[in-house]
Amino acid sequence: MRFTAFAFLITASAASAFAPASKTFSKSSTLQATVAPIQTKTKAPVFDEVCETTGVTLKRFMAEVAMLNPEISELTTLFGGIETACKAISNLVKRSQLPSSETLGLEGEVNVQGEDQKKLDVITNDLLKRALRFTGKLGILASEEEDTPVDVMPDNAKKSEIVIDEGEKYVAVFDPLDGSSNVDAGIPTGTIIGIYEHDENCILDENCIGEECTEQEARCLANTLQPGTNLVAAAYCLYSSSTFLVLTLGNGVYMFTLDEQIGEFVLAKPNIKIPETSKIISFNEANIEKWDEPMKNTVKKWREGKGKSGERFSSRYIGSMVGDVHRTLLYGGVFGYPADTKNKNGKLRLLYEGAPMSFIMEQAGGLSTTGTQRVMEITPEIVHQRVPIVMGSKNDVQEVIDAYAEYAAKN
Repeated sequence: MRFTAFAFLITASAASAFAPASKTFSKSSTLQATVAPIQTKTKAPVFDEVCETTGVTLKRFMAEVAMLNPEISELTTLFGGIETACKAISNLVKRSQLPSSETLGLEGEVNVQGEDQKKLDVITNDLLKRALRFTGKLGILASEEEDTPVDVMPDNAKKSEIVIDEGEKYVAVFDPLDGSSNVDAGIPTGTIIGIYEHDENCILDENCIGEECTEQEARCLANTLQPGTNLVAAAYCLYSSSTFLVLTLGNGVYMFTLDEQIGEFVLAKPNIKIPETSKIISFNEANIEKWDEPMKNTVKKWREGKGKSGERFSSRYIGSMVGDVHRTLLYGGVFGYPADTKNKNGKLRLLYEGAPMSFIMEQAGGLSTTGTQRVMEITPEIVHQRVPIVMGSKNDVQEVIDAYAEYAAKN
């Protein structure tokens, strides 16, 4: 798979223009402040009955959330840009199989990590930058293709320059097209998004010169290197039989489906909860002999029906993280890309794959671990840091955690 991460500093200027007018609720109105099943450093927002009503559009949903939680009203604008980008990418993916589309195949360039770029990788990079740009925001980009911070404006996209506007900001990290290597075969692909609060230490002096500017830029880039516990929102878009947008704002998980007749994402499944126990595994089992002993032994027990549940597990593996996690979220199961002798640090990227998807999984009542550590608590040291990941149904993932703890106690 080819990956690209975006790190944007999103300004909140003009956000008030998108916030709905305040209104008064009667005593009969039902407000929901669900206690998040996980420990994070951010406050869970308050929801009401509108946010639980299927058929509500994403715009109406976010407007209601902004009205109830003015402190996060800027997310309304941000998700407006994300929604537009997901619609556009969905259309590109669907049309990619047409002979006239010219979006399949390789771009002919290699990114900073030595991977061949797919044409759709490059196209979706630019598309997401434009989507965020036309919200009226400025930002910085930290991507796999451009490993230094750059201006999101297309004319300067290849320059090592940061442009930051004044005002309150969020940091957004993206994998624009997860599973892009599968597009040629029509396999589901997706976009992963994580949103963090902006560190006020990111201040650029317009009059700085030389190394002084470099130090300030480094502090701004460090805004992206936050643990998952700092996430204020996470989402993914899945491009498959339908186009889905699944999000969490720290108060449960909500799935929207694109209604192409009206051009809107509508709420299809509010407050999704993953089954606590399952009998589905989603791994690349060709690597099983290269895994850590606790991981290998646990999966072998599941396949033989000798795990704690006593159920014989079956395999369902797409090879695209968004597709596999989506199915796991709805049906239960365990998805993972564990460490092995070839990829000792795993293969999935922590910042813009592992942490956002772990936030979503935990908000749905599941768990996400490396085997020895909660993924959400790991602070990345570099933008493209990799990490082993096992996530899914609570009881089954806990079995993996216990296996690692038992193995460590004996060795």
